[in-house]
Amino acid sequence: MLYSFYKYQGTGNDFVIIDNRSNNIELSVKQVRDICDRRFGVGADGLMLLNSKEGYDFEMKYYNADGRESSMCGNGGRCLVKFAHDMGIHQTNYHFIAVDGPHDAVIRDSGWVHLKMKDVYGFKKTFSDTVVDTGSPHYVKPVVDVKDYDVVEKGREIRYSNDFAKEGINVNFVEAISRGIYVRTYERGVEDETLSCGTGVTASALVFAHNDNGFNRIEIQTPGGHLAVEFDKTGEERFENIWLCGPATFVFKGEISIV
Repeated sequence: MLYSFYKYQGTGNDFVIIDNRSNNIELSVKQVRDICDRRFGVGADGLMLLNSKEGYDFEMKYYNADGRESSMCGNGGRCLVKFAHDMGIHQTNYHFIAVDGPHDAVIRDSGWVHLKMKDVYGFKKTFSDTVVDTGSPHYVKPVVDVKDYDVVEKGREIRYSNDFAKEGINVNFVEAISRGIYVRTYERGVEDETLSCGTGVTASALVFAHNDNGFNRIEIQTPGGHLAVEFDKTGEERFENIWLCGPATFVFKGEISIV
Protein backbone atom coordinates (compact mmCIF):
# COMPACT_ATOMS: atom_id res chain seq x y z
CA MET A 1 0.00 0.00 0.00
CA LEU A 2 1.20 3.53 -0.80
CA TYR A 3 1.52 5.97 2.12
CA SER A 4 2.43 9.64 2.25
CA PHE A 5 5.23 10.40 4.67
CA TYR A 6 6.98 13.51 5.95
CA LYS A 7 10.59 13.89 7.07
CA TYR A 8 11.38 16.21 10.00
CA GLN A 9 14.52 16.80 12.04
CA GLY A 10 15.32 18.36 15.40
CA THR A 11 19.02 19.30 15.63
CA GLY A 12 19.87 16.45 13.26
CA ASN A 13 17.75 13.84 15.07
CA ASP A 14 15.59 12.84 12.09
CA PHE A 15 12.21 11.15 11.84
CA VAL A 16 9.73 9.79 9.32
CA ILE A 17 6.20 10.90 10.25
CA ILE A 18 2.90 9.52 8.95
CA ASP A 19 -0.46 11.20 9.51
CA ASN A 20 -2.59 8.44 11.04
CA ARG A 21 -5.45 10.47 12.49
CA SER A 22 -7.78 7.87 10.96
CA ASN A 23 -6.07 5.37 13.32
CA ASN A 24 -6.07 2.68 10.63
CA ILE A 25 -2.32 2.16 10.12
CA GLU A 26 -0.56 -0.65 11.98
CA LEU A 27 3.12 -1.18 11.17
CA SER A 28 5.18 -4.30 11.78
CA VAL A 29 8.72 -4.28 13.16
CA LYS A 30 10.06 -5.14 9.70
CA GLN A 31 8.07 -2.38 7.99
CA VAL A 32 9.36 0.28 10.37
CA ARG A 33 12.91 -1.05 10.13
CA ASP A 34 12.76 -1.02 6.31
CA ILE A 35 11.44 2.55 6.20
CA CYS A 36 14.15 3.79 8.59
CA ASP A 37 16.97 2.02 6.69
CA ARG A 38 19.34 4.71 5.41
CA ARG A 39 20.40 2.70 2.35
CA PHE A 40 17.25 0.88 1.25
CA GLY A 41 14.51 3.04 2.78
CA VAL A 42 13.77 6.68 3.57
CA GLY A 43 16.32 6.74 6.39
CA ALA A 44 15.69 8.01 9.91
CA ASP A 45 16.53 7.62 13.59
CA GLY A 46 12.89 6.75 14.22
CA LEU A 47 9.33 6.77 12.90
CA MET A 48 6.22 8.36 14.38
CA LEU A 49 2.49 8.07 13.80
CA LEU A 50 0.28 11.09 14.46
CA ASN A 51 -2.80 9.37 15.91
CA SER A 52 -6.14 10.69 17.11
CA LYS A 53 -6.91 10.41 20.81
CA GLU A 54 -10.04 11.60 22.59
CA GLY A 55 -9.29 14.30 25.14
CA TYR A 56 -5.98 15.26 23.51
CA ASP A 57 -4.88 17.20 20.45
CA PHE A 58 -3.23 13.99 19.22
CA GLU A 59 -1.40 10.84 20.28
CA MET A 60 2.31 10.25 19.63
CA LYS A 61 3.28 6.69 18.68
CA TYR A 62 7.04 6.30 18.41
CA TYR A 63 9.22 3.54 16.95
CA ASN A 64 13.01 3.27 17.06
CA ALA A 65 14.92 2.59 13.85
CA ASP A 66 15.14 -1.08 14.85
CA GLY A 67 11.38 -1.29 14.32
CA ARG A 68 10.26 -1.63 17.91
CA GLU A 69 7.94 0.70 19.80
CA SER A 70 10.03 2.64 22.26
CA SER A 71 9.97 5.00 25.21
CA MET A 72 9.61 8.77 24.95
CA CYS A 73 11.66 10.66 22.36
CA GLY A 74 12.06 14.35 23.18
CA ASN A 75 13.21 15.60 19.79
CA GLY A 76 10.59 13.38 18.20
CA GLY A 77 7.90 14.95 20.36
CA ARG A 78 9.00 18.43 19.33
CA CYS A 79 9.00 17.45 15.64
CA LEU A 80 5.55 15.87 15.95
CA VAL A 81 4.15 19.08 17.45
CA LYS A 82 5.53 21.04 14.49
CA PHE A 83 4.10 18.44 12.10
CA ALA A 84 0.68 18.65 13.80
CA HIS A 85 0.77 22.41 13.34
CA ASP A 86 1.73 22.03 9.67
CA MET A 87 -1.16 19.58 9.23
CA GLY A 88 -3.64 22.20 10.45
CA ILE A 89 -3.83 21.45 14.19
CA HIS A 90 -3.39 25.00 15.45
CA GLN A 91 -3.28 25.51 19.22
CA THR A 92 -1.78 28.13 21.50
CA ASN A 93 -0.77 25.31 23.83
CA TYR A 94 -0.63 21.72 22.60
CA HIS A 95 -1.70 18.86 24.85
CA PHE A 96 -0.92 15.35 23.63
CA ILE A 97 -0.39 11.85 24.98
CA ALA A 98 2.75 9.73 24.55
CA VAL A 99 3.97 6.44 25.96
CA ASP A 100 5.17 8.09 29.20
CA GLY A 101 2.00 10.12 29.76
CA PRO A 102 0.59 13.55 28.83
CA HIS A 103 2.79 16.35 27.47
CA ASP A 104 2.29 20.05 26.83
CA ALA A 105 4.06 22.00 24.11
CA VAL A 106 4.27 25.52 22.71
CA ILE A 107 5.60 26.81 19.38
CA ARG A 108 7.39 30.09 20.01
CA ASP A 109 7.59 33.03 17.58
CA SER A 110 11.26 32.12 17.06
CA GLY A 111 10.14 28.79 15.58
CA TRP A 112 11.52 26.83 18.51
CA VAL A 113 9.25 24.17 19.98
CA HIS A 114 9.16 23.96 23.79
CA LEU A 115 8.11 20.53 25.04
CA LYS A 116 7.24 19.83 28.66
CA MET A 117 8.89 16.67 29.98
CA LYS A 118 8.04 14.43 32.93
CA ASP A 119 9.16 15.50 36.42
CA VAL A 120 12.29 13.80 37.74
CA TYR A 121 12.75 12.76 41.34
CA GLY A 122 16.07 11.13 42.11
CA PHE A 123 19.13 9.77 40.32
CA LYS A 124 20.96 6.49 40.54
CA LYS A 125 24.71 6.99 41.02
CA THR A 126 27.26 4.67 39.44
CA PHE A 127 30.67 5.86 40.65
CA SER A 128 31.11 9.27 38.94
CA ASP A 129 28.30 8.51 36.46
CA THR A 130 24.53 8.88 36.79
CA VAL A 131 21.43 7.02 35.60
CA VAL A 132 18.24 9.06 35.24
CA ASP A 133 14.87 8.49 33.57
CA THR A 134 13.50 11.48 31.63
CA GLY A 135 10.85 9.48 29.78
CA SER A 136 13.60 7.19 28.49
CA PRO A 137 16.44 5.69 30.55
CA HIS A 138 19.76 7.51 30.30
CA TYR A 139 23.31 6.96 31.48
CA VAL A 140 25.21 10.24 31.88
CA LYS A 141 29.00 10.13 31.89
CA PRO A 142 31.23 13.21 32.31
CA VAL A 143 34.25 13.13 29.96
CA VAL A 144 37.11 15.33 28.79
CA ASP A 145 37.49 16.24 25.09
CA VAL A 146 34.02 14.97 24.24
CA LYS A 147 34.34 15.98 20.58
CA ASP A 148 37.19 13.46 20.16
CA TYR A 149 35.65 10.75 22.35
CA ASP A 150 34.87 7.32 20.86
CA VAL A 151 31.15 7.52 21.55
CA VAL A 152 30.15 4.44 19.56
CA GLU A 153 32.66 2.04 21.13
CA LYS A 154 32.32 3.33 24.69
CA GLY A 155 28.57 3.77 24.40
CA ARG A 156 28.13 0.23 23.14
CA GLU A 157 30.21 -1.12 26.04
CA ILE A 158 27.87 0.49 28.58
CA ARG A 159 24.64 -0.22 26.68
CA TYR A 160 25.48 -3.96 26.41
CA SER A 161 27.03 -4.31 29.87
CA ASN A 162 25.45 -6.82 32.26
CA ASP A 163 23.46 -4.11 34.04
CA PHE A 164 21.73 -2.81 30.90
CA ALA A 165 21.95 -5.44 28.13
CA LYS A 166 18.40 -6.77 28.50
CA GLU A 167 16.41 -3.53 28.35
CA GLY A 168 19.10 -1.29 26.90
CA ILE A 169 20.02 2.24 27.91
CA ASN A 170 20.96 5.44 26.11
CA VAL A 171 24.46 6.66 26.93
CA ASN A 172 25.37 10.36 27.07
CA PHE A 173 28.93 11.67 27.16
CA VAL A 174 29.00 15.19 28.55
CA GLU A 175 31.57 17.95 28.94
CA ALA A 176 31.08 21.31 30.64
CA ILE A 177 31.87 24.18 28.27
CA SER A 178 31.97 27.95 28.68
CA ARG A 179 28.25 28.38 28.01
CA GLY A 180 26.58 25.23 29.25
CA ILE A 181 27.39 21.65 28.24
CA TYR A 182 28.29 19.67 25.11
CA VAL A 183 26.49 16.33 24.77
CA ARG A 184 27.02 13.35 22.48
CA THR A 185 24.65 10.36 22.70
CA TYR A 186 24.71 6.67 21.82
CA GLU A 187 21.07 5.62 21.40
CA ARG A 188 19.63 2.18 21.99
CA GLY A 189 17.35 1.06 19.18
CA VAL A 190 19.49 3.00 16.72
CA GLU A 191 22.62 1.30 18.12
CA ASP A 192 24.79 4.17 17.00
CA GLU A 193 25.51 7.79 17.81
CA THR A 194 22.77 10.20 16.80
CA LEU A 195 23.38 13.89 16.13
CA SER A 196 21.13 14.80 19.06
CA CYS A 197 18.85 13.17 21.64
CA GLY A 198 16.17 15.23 23.39
CA THR A 199 15.64 13.05 26.46
CA GLY A 200 19.42 12.63 26.60
CA VAL A 201 20.23 16.34 26.72
CA THR A 202 17.44 16.74 29.29
CA ALA A 203 19.01 14.08 31.51
CA SER A 204 22.46 15.62 31.04
CA ALA A 205 21.22 19.11 31.89
CA LEU A 206 19.63 17.90 35.14
CA VAL A 207 22.76 16.01 36.18
CA PHE A 208 24.95 19.05 35.49
CA ALA A 209 22.59 21.48 37.25
CA HIS A 210 24.69 22.77 40.12
CA ASN A 211 22.72 25.97 40.68
CA ASP A 212 20.60 26.68 43.73
CA ASN A 213 16.97 25.73 43.93
CA GLY A 214 14.67 27.69 41.64
CA PHE A 215 14.54 28.37 37.91
CA ASN A 216 17.43 27.10 35.80
CA ARG A 217 18.23 27.20 32.08
CA ILE A 218 21.04 25.07 30.68
CA GLU A 219 22.34 25.73 27.16
CA ILE A 220 23.35 22.57 25.30
CA GLN A 221 25.44 21.99 22.21
CA THR A 222 25.17 18.70 20.32
CA PRO A 223 26.75 17.62 17.02
CA GLY A 224 23.41 18.55 15.42
CA GLY A 225 23.00 21.99 16.95
CA HIS A 226 21.80 24.07 19.88
CA LEU A 227 19.14 23.12 22.44
CA ALA A 228 18.18 24.38 25.88
CA VAL A 229 16.57 22.80 28.93
CA GLU A 230 14.60 24.88 31.45
CA PHE A 231 13.42 23.58 34.81
CA ASP A 232 12.65 24.35 38.41
CA LYS A 233 14.99 22.65 40.86
CA THR A 234 12.81 22.02 43.91
CA GLY A 235 15.28 20.06 46.04
CA GLU A 236 18.21 17.70 45.95
CA GLU A 237 17.78 15.64 42.77
CA ARG A 238 14.20 16.95 42.40
CA PHE A 239 13.22 18.69 39.17
CA GLU A 240 9.81 19.93 38.01
CA ASN A 241 8.39 22.05 35.19
CA ILE A 242 11.05 20.68 32.81
CA TRP A 243 10.99 22.03 29.24
CA LEU A 244 13.07 20.82 26.30
CA CYS A 245 13.52 23.72 23.87
CA GLY A 246 14.87 23.78 20.33
CA PRO A 247 14.18 23.87 16.59
CA ALA A 248 12.01 21.38 14.68
CA THR A 249 12.31 21.53 10.91
CA PHE A 250 10.43 20.07 7.94
CA VAL A 251 12.85 18.44 5.47
CA PHE A 252 10.81 16.83 2.67
CA LYS A 253 7.75 14.71 1.92
CA GLY A 254 7.12 11.76 -0.34
CA GLU A 255 5.30 8.49 -0.85
CA ILE A 256 6.44 5.00 0.00
CA SER A 257 5.03 1.56 -0.68
CA ILE A 258 4.74 -0.40 2.56
CA VAL A 259 4.42 -4.16 2.16
